[in-house]
Amino acid sequence: MRSSRTISHLIVRSAERASRRMQARLWLLSLQDAASQLLRVRNRHRCLPRVCSIAILVLATGLAGCKDKREPGFQGWVEADMIFVSPDEAGRVTKLNIREGDEVKVGDHLYSVDDDLQLADLNQNKATLANAQQTYDRAASLSKTGSGTQANLDSAVSALRVAEARVATSETRMARRKGFAPVAGTIQQIYFREGEMVAAQRPVLSIMPPGNMKLRFFVPETELPKLAIGDTVRIACDNCAADLTAKIYFIATSAEYTPPVIYSLEERNKLVYLIQARPSRPDALRVGQPIDVHFNPKTPVADKR
Repeated sequence: MRSSRTISHLIVRSAERASRRMQARLWLLSLQDAASQLLRVRNRHRCLPRVCSIAILVLATGLAGCKDKREPGFQGWVEADMIFVSPDEAGRVTKLNIREGDEVKVGDHLYSVDDDLQLADLNQNKATLANAQQTYDRAASLSKTGSGTQANLDSAVSALRVAEARVATSETRMARRKGFAPVAGTIQQIYFREGEMVAAQRPVLSIMPPGNMKLRFFVPETELPKLAIGDTVRIACDNCAADLTAKIYFIATSAEYTPPVIYSLEERNKLVYLIQARPSRPDALRVGQPIDVHFNPKTPVADKR
């Protein structure tokens, strides 16, 4: 649901930027046409050189301002590699110690799941262990007096070891009915609340470590040679700080969409490649937030080689 809202927001922003870009181009064409008409007027009417010169200077300033305007950049969004915390076995959530947005440290108690079945299994295995201990003690005593056989003693030792292992397993299952934070980070989302049944290995909640945040955006095939792993790009978003940057750590080796036709100059424009970058200030961004990515012009990698 969140991803569809993000995609819808990106589509709306793309339409708005395309509209603004078209208006800017129309304004630029209008200024160029006005400038050319003023030049023709000045050449025909020599009596108004100063007025025409001032008007041409104003139009030239407007044209320069339009040309210096930066491109909107490449659109993308913020994602994160979440850490999902889940129980090993199914059960009912009995306690939640956190809320969404809370900061947690490694080892913090996050939630508890009912342990009635695990407790019954532990008690049963402890009873089996007690019987195995008695059988071993009897066999060891008879073996010392010579009344028992070595086979009976070996069988008692084996049964005792199996009972001890089962008790240890039951204690581990009991301990894992409580969920603890495996990493430090922020509680991003809670999927099951108190009183709800959670299936085995289904996450109860997700944690977002600060270093796991990433930016995803796509660039066309023509812009791909200008980027390299390790490059720093500038990030822009609504009401964000002006000094946000990110470092590229992944460039896709294949296009996200490949047309089923022979490549031509027109079809090449449809090829886009996924780029991922790590933000320098992850605390200034939010998961799902639309962004604009700008990179500084430089010599393409192919030309450097």
